Amino acid sequence: MEKSRMWIMRTSQIEREVIHITKKTLKHIAIGAATFAVCAAPYAVFAADDILGINYATAIGLGTEDVRTTVSRIIRAFMGLLGIVAVIIILLGGFKWMTAAGNEEKVAEAKKLIVSGVIGLVIIMSAFAIAQFVVGAVVNSTT
Repeated sequence: MEKSRMWIMRTSQIEREVIHITKKTLKHIAIGAATFAVCAAPYAVFAADDILGINYATAIGLGTEDVRTTVSRIIRAFMGLLGIVAVIIILLGGFKWMTAAGNEEKVAEAKKLIVSGVIGLVIIMSAFAIAQFVVGAVVNSTT
């Protein structure tokens, strides 16, 4: 068989594969869109009563507190968790130092852990102070 004829046959085979993949992809997209439409239809009906979603939030159990207060509590909890991690790092460094048994390499590693934990704790406390200042300023300026 000639090279040009083989090339034409190979090209038409690739085109058929591409067309097959494209039809398959379009079929998947159509099925996904139909599924989404069927699932989203009830929400559109329920949303007609409550345009802003205020009643919906309380109906599903969300609080009615101010968003600024909620954000402030989330920041406090996150900073508290980071502080606990920093204290655990310091305690781990102290434990390694106590169990080093005079080995200078282990003592140096323990000192690095303690210093890293203290630096992390200082950074976390500074970030907490800054976050509290910013949240307080936002609350005072918007009320």
